[in-house]
Amino acid sequence: TAEAAASLGAELVDASAYEAHRIALGVPRGGLDFAYGEAFPHETDMDQLAGIDFDKGCYVGQEVVSRMQHRGTARSRIVPVAAGDGFLPDAGMTVVAGDKTVGTIGSHAGANGLALLRLDRVADARAAGLPLVAGGIVVEPRKPAWANFDWPGETG
Repeated sequence: TAEAAASLGAELVDASAYEAHRIALGVPRGGLDFAYGEAFPHETDMDQLAGIDFDKGCYVGQEVVSRMQHRGTARSRIVPVAAGDGFLPDAGMTVVAGDKTVGTIGSHAGANGLALLRLDRVADARAAGLPLVAGGIVVEPRKPAWANFDWPGETG
C-alpha cells in the first residue's frame, strides 16, 4: 500500500483523517450519507463529481436522470453542514426549520458534517429567518466550493 501511495505522490493517512477530509470537501459516501437505491444521482452530487456519463448509452433510470439534468430539477442535495456548538447529532437525525422537515444529517467529523437537504426549504427557512435545527443543534449549510448547482440566496 505504501509503495502504491508513493508512486501516486499520495500520503497514507488513517481512516478518520480521510473521513474528516472527505466531509470537509462535501463529498458524500454511499451507505453513510444516502441509502443506495433511495436517492437520485443528482441528490448525491454524482452529476457534479463526474459520477454520471451523460453521453453513455441506455441505462436503468436514464429518463429520470436525464430529465433532472436538463431541467435542473434536483430539489435535494447532499451539502456540507457545520454546527456552531462544536458537534453534530447522529447520522439519520431529521433537520427541521420551524415545523417543516428540511432533510437528514449524514456522516460527520466533529463540527463538520453532510446532510441531504431540500434546498427550496432551506431558501424558505432563510427568507423566514428560521434556523435549521437537528436534535436541538443549529446547523448551517454551505455550498461546496466545487459545486455549480443553484444555491439559496445566490443570484444568477
